Amino acid sequence: MSRNRCTRIRPAALLVVLAILAAAGGCASYQVGYPSLFRPDVRTVHVPVFESDSFRRNLGERLTEAVVKEIESRTPYKVVGSTDADSILSGRVVAERKRAVAENRNDDVRDIETDMTVEVRWTSRRGEMLMQRSSMPLGPLNVTISESSQFFPEAGQSLEVAQQHVIDQLAREIVGQMEVWW
Repeated sequence: MSRNRCTRIRPAALLVVLAILAAAGGCASYQVGYPSLFRPDVRTVHVPVFESDSFRRNLGERLTEAVVKEIESRTPYKVVGSTDADSILSGRVVAERKRAVAENRNDDVRDIETDMTVEVRWTSRRGEMLMQRSSMPLGPLNVTISESSQFFPEAGQSLEVAQQHVIDQLAREIVGQMEVWW
């Protein structure tokens, strides 16, 4: 009786081992972890100061600083000077607005929204577009990204803090767009 039991287990165990080996062989080139999300042919990125069409001071500089920090912390890329870079990530703040969302009966502003729109372009040293919004190549187009944030002046919040929140959101979104499409 124990002999029949052993012969039944052996073919089942053999099938399990064969299934594991077949599955492992099919995933031999699969990568795991954050480096697999980014282009292996790019190691360095040059980020010139983002231009700004806004009359508010230092928006381009603040956004550039946030993008550089985000690239350094979330990607395998190293930010370097233009002569050594494999790629260039450039951008322009094309719109920046502030508007009242809610007022009280005395026309005092209770809630203000600020938003920013940025055009971003990531190209290789050869001029190839590296960042695309869709899976279909559309030619040399800039990627447009917008973010907004609300703040409440009565609660002691300021436009500067709300803008920094928008800038941080934009930096995360820009670096997220540097990931490889699946």
